[in-house]
Amino acid sequence: MTSLGDDVFVLRWSGLQVEVYDARTFALQRHIRIPGLGSPSYGLAASIHYNCLYASDGSNDRIHRVDLPGSSAVKQWSVASHPAGLSVNKEHNVVVACEGADKLQEYTTHGTLVREISLQQVGVSNPWHAVQLSTGDYVVSDGISPGAVIVVGVDGQVVCSYDQSQASNVGPMSGPASLAVTKNDNILVADHGNNRIISSDSSLSSAHELVLPVDNGMQWPFGLFLDELRKRIYVGEFGGEKRVLVFDNVQL
Repeated sequence: MTSLGDDVFVLRWSGLQVEVYDARTFALQRHIRIPGLGSPSYGLAASIHYNCLYASDGSNDRIHRVDLPGSSAVKQWSVASHPAGLSVNKEHNVVVACEGADKLQEYTTHGTLVREISLQQVGVSNPWHAVQLSTGDYVVSDGISPGAVIVVGVDGQVVCSYDQSQASNVGPMSGPASLAVTKNDNILVADHGNNRIISSDSSLSSAHELVLPVDNGMQWPFGLFLDELRKRIYVGEFGGEKRVLVFDNVQL
């Protein structure tokens, strides 16, 4: 799930095409078919600089790039095992969390590998999503139960990690999935197993649960996207009715 301009893009994990919604009315506008995209596909990211979408292909170990507007993949390339979450950094490169290889990989929009970071040495066994902070470090979610959120440098060494004893009012996370980062480097986490969204500072030392009223409560929040221009958070559910929840004017 991601957004670009007035379009909101939703890729369901078993779907082979992207649903495009109007960000103002939430009406379904069209579908974008991605030829060759396998299932499951967990990651979707948009680049305003290149006006394109990236989709991860977990079954074929590939990234697909789709130009906008358009309906066909103009580029695809191979990555390490089981790519999951995607993000676009300030260099306009795409960051791939490869949960099957315990690695982060960073590529240019043309598929050239810029950087590879092994996470095995720091005990991350299922990197699900990674977003680069303004410092150049990466915040990473590890979805294996009970899961963890850490910040690593470009050398793969741990800079800091979430410590539930320091955030005792929040407690442990359970299977953290997607991440979002504000312009001030505050970190949002879809705490999948606890049915909530957590907000933390960049040192992961101070955290709180966001107050987000939802009918029947959240059901396994998995996808997460922050639209700071609209002061809006999108949350994609993996359980229940598999809704896309939209929250405006959230105090982060």
